[in-house]
Amino acid sequence: MIIPHPVRLDRDPGGFTLGADTAVRAGDGARDAARLLRTLLRPATGLPLPDSPDGAVVLALDPAAGAGLRAGHVAAEAYELTVAPDRVLLRAPRPAGLLHGVQTIRQLLPAQALSDRPAPGVRWRLPAVRIADAPRYGWRGAMLDVSRHFLPMSFVRRFVDLIALHKLTVLHLHLTDDQGWRMPVAAYPRLTEVGAFRARSMVGRAGSPHHDDRPHGGAYTAAQLRELVAFAAGRGVTVLPEIEMPGHTRAALAAYPELGNVPGRALDVWTDWGVCEQVLGVHDAALDFCRTVLDEVMDLFPSPYVHIGGDECPVVEWETSPAALRRAADEGLPAAKALHGWFLGRIGDHLTAAGRRPLCWAEDSGAPPPGFTVMPWRDADHGLTAARRGHDVVMSPHRSTYFDYPQSADPGEPLGQAGDPVELRAVHAADTAPGSWEPRAAARVLGTQGHLWTEFVADERQAEYLLFPRLCALADRVWNPGSRWSEDFLPALTAHRARLAALGVRHGPIPAG
Repeated sequence: MIIPHPVRLDRDPGGFTLGADTAVRAGDGARDAARLLRTLLRPATGLPLPDSPDGAVVLALDPAAGAGLRAGHVAAEAYELTVAPDRVLLRAPRPAGLLHGVQTIRQLLPAQALSDRPAPGVRWRLPAVRIADAPRYGWRGAMLDVSRHFLPMSFVRRFVDLIALHKLTVLHLHLTDDQGWRMPVAAYPRLTEVGAFRARSMVGRAGSPHHDDRPHGGAYTAAQLRELVAFAAGRGVTVLPEIEMPGHTRAALAAYPELGNVPGRALDVWTDWGVCEQVLGVHDAALDFCRTVLDEVMDLFPSPYVHIGGDECPVVEWETSPAALRRAADEGLPAAKALHGWFLGRIGDHLTAAGRRPLCWAEDSGAPPPGFTVMPWRDADHGLTAARRGHDVVMSPHRSTYFDYPQSADPGEPLGQAGDPVELRAVHAADTAPGSWEPRAAARVLGTQGHLWTEFVADERQAEYLLFPRLCALADRVWNPGSRWSEDFLPALTAHRARLAALGVRHGPIPAG
């Protein structure tokens, strides 16, 4: 019926019809959810849904809501929804649950309710149901790479609405990389004046000799990012910023060459895909740069986590840099390679001292510094290793969460990462915490997220095509691991097709339910 599949859903005869005289009664702590309900439903329905102490649509905080669900769910995000012929009652122990319940109401209405255009003549009827629901995992997110290809803020805001509809609560913004720097930093204005623009882009996969010779670039303003954070918060979504370091920093080095390992060298913003050998130096000026940038990041983004990338950092420059070798010797490190963990540790300490939690990618089984939450992407077993070492883990295995891979072997699929397709069924079949893990390690898993890297994504429509419906499948299973492919998800996805159409989403293939 809806996505993600509720933990408990019972159907009753009849339903409730919203009309011009339908009013909303919002108790203390429920007014933000009532405001969101109006904001989302008014464009299509035209219904005013005014406040009234006698309103038939009741939104209320209730500590007992969701208490009957089995253990293992995130109680703070639970909600209960009862639709009867005479009223609609939405209860939750915390405001987050009310926001999820609002999205459930949206999906229970006719699909036209999701449109941003008037839909006259539609009967806005909710089926009679009793739902008790809560997510299994608290981290349910989507990563959007706006560095390789810049995506306008209008699309980012639209994407927030789309992930909130699916009860995803983290928007991970990959803001910087070798090919572009998208966030303004007042202390370093050349990061966006220079680092946000490249002369051309590679055509094809990494190693291709071809380029398109079309300049590409763009950056957000601080005001836009602040507005995005507030917009997302109103929908229950936290914006997680990522600033790559010490690798994936060619755009920063183009703007400020003195941050690198070769004095006097001039670089351009990288125009290729793949892993660039030019990385930040490990001298004091480079570390001060990172701390200053992150201070401005923390000023814009209240997220408890800050992502600093940390993977795919070639050490060839450190191995030949007198300054880097001197740093390694001064710190008592066995080799230049060990500077990577040392660097992450220094930056992690800075974030921790500011009350934030450092987050990094894990590309192998190596040990990140203590206190880091990790995102293992090459292999799920790397997540198990990290969990056993005491790290919290956000599972990100590329074979089930990287949506820049083609959706199928169909020759008509757009160019994506080299490798076998990441098919819809594989996304839905993936266990956030594999059943083979011991309970102590599995308890370290915070959740999972989908990822869209944009080397091959030139515009918003292509982004949506790659994201949907695979993101629907991920949202379904991370919320409710008990959702079954044939019995639960596919029938719901068939109904969901009309909702995506009402939203104007250009999605990938949806199999028959």
